[in-house]
This record gives sequence, C-alpha cells and structure tokens, in this order.
Amino acid sequence: MLYMMTLIETARLALRPPQLSDFEETSVLWADPEVVRFISGKPSTREESWARLHRNIGLWTAHGYGPLIVREKATGRLVGELGLANFGREIDPPVGPLEAGWVLATWAHGKGFATEAVTACLDWARDRFAGQRATCIIDPDNAASIRVAERCGFRPCGHADYKGSSVAMFERTL
Repeated sequence: MLYMMTLIETARLALRPPQLSDFEETSVLWADPEVVRFISGKPSTREESWARLHRNIGLWTAHGYGPLIVREKATGRLVGELGLANFGREIDPPVGPLEAGWVLATWAHGKGFATEAVTACLDWARDRFAGQRATCIIDPDNAASIRVAERCGFRPCGHADYKGSSVAMFERTL
C-alpha cells in the first residue's frame, strides 16, 4: 500500500502510519489515566484501543493521511500518536477534514517532542494540502497542549461543545 511508504523523520523522532504490530504499546498508552486526562478522562480498554488502531489504519487507507505512530529514534520507544485526520466529528462549528491531534506517553511529556513532531507532520501536510485549513480542539484546561498548538502556528478560533464538554478550537492554514 502506498500510504505505508510515508515516513517522516526529525533529529530525534520517526513518524509513520500505524500497523497492527503497534497494538500492545498503543493500548498501554491509551490506558494511562494521565495520557487521557484532557481527552476523555477515561482510560481506554484493550478493546477500545484495538478499535482505535483499526480506525487509524483505515483513515490512512481511505484518505491517504491519518494519525502517525511516533517513536524516539535513539531508543525505538513509543513517544505517542499524532497527525491529521478526518474523524467526522459531529461538532459545531465543524472541524476537519484536516483535524490535528496529538497524544504523548507520560514519559515523553515536557521534552519538546510534541512540538517537534507536530511541526514535522504539518510540514509534510503542507506539501499535500497547501492553503487548506487545519483545525484542532483542545480542553481549555490543557495548557501544555495549547502551548504546542500555538508554537505550531494554530490560533484560537472559538469554542464548542463536544460530547458534553467545552473545547477550545484552533486553526491555521497549511
């Protein structure tokens, strides 16, 4: 499959589309209460992580882009998942189809990995979607994620209610 050839590298990180072999590590990532604190507040079960992994693989198959697996090059350790995707969210005002998102393992917080990886992903996306709008939604209490968004060129563009929670909305042009 053509999408599997996508590999983005930075000085410290390697980003690539997800594979079934990522399941064990990503299920641990999504089960960590600290990781999901500002996303859903509820750690994912293995079944939910299995479904998420298949969804993410399917997004690459259907759209040619989607969430990426991020690993530290020096160790091969899972840093997290991030990328652009069309999640088809029912939210007003709408986000997507180029919705950015990122989630990092607890050990990777505060090391600059998120900004480094999101910047590399957006540089890759700019070659494919130049001039298009990218968005992201962030829990207003997630100051670290808001800083990443702003460092990566996203600007506030409003608020919305999503699944009963208020989210801050950000946008930028690729």
